[in-house]
Amino acid sequence: MKVLVVFDHPRRGSFSGALLDAFLEGLAEAGHEAEVADLYAEGFDPRMPLADEPDWDDDDKVYSEAVLAEQARIERNDAIAFLFPVWWWSLPAMTKGWIDRVWNNGWSYGARKLALDKALLIGVAANSEDGYRKRGYDEAMRVQLLVGIMNYCGIEKADLALLYDALETDQIREDMIAEARRLGRVF
Repeated sequence: MKVLVVFDHPRRGSFSGALLDAFLEGLAEAGHEAEVADLYAEGFDPRMPLADEPDWDDDDKVYSEAVLAEQARIERNDAIAFLFPVWWWSLPAMTKGWIDRVWNNGWSYGARKLALDKALLIGVAANSEDGYRKRGYDEAMRVQLLVGIMNYCGIEKADLALLYDALETDQIREDMIAEARRLGRVF
């Protein structure tokens, strides 16, 4: 399976970057082919210019060259995965802007839906699982990201894996790296 992996962190050498490496290793071990979209390294502009604003009266609108290139990248893959730090109990602005610009009306929702087999969102969370559960952040993220974005755009098989306590002990971080590798193997 060909998998587009969308990575969002300003520092590739961060702990999130180490998790990306582990996830990619797991994908390779399972025989998958990965293509990485490193949004910061590639200089993706998450702002919505007029050329990419949805046109509700035109399901066949042609978007900017930057968006067409991202759409082509998605179309040459069978599935998609996202790896990102959880900021304010959601996606970082860069990932959200990528989705807002690229997954546009008439292409991923509206007249047409995405033809991806599945999606996995891996969120790197600083807080504990108990803290997320106590306040309902985990369920709110699942509804927003899985139902509100993935399912809405035609990806029925979608999952969110939250990796908790990223700022805690070295052992927890080692366990998170092992989990990222496992997620790649079972994708």
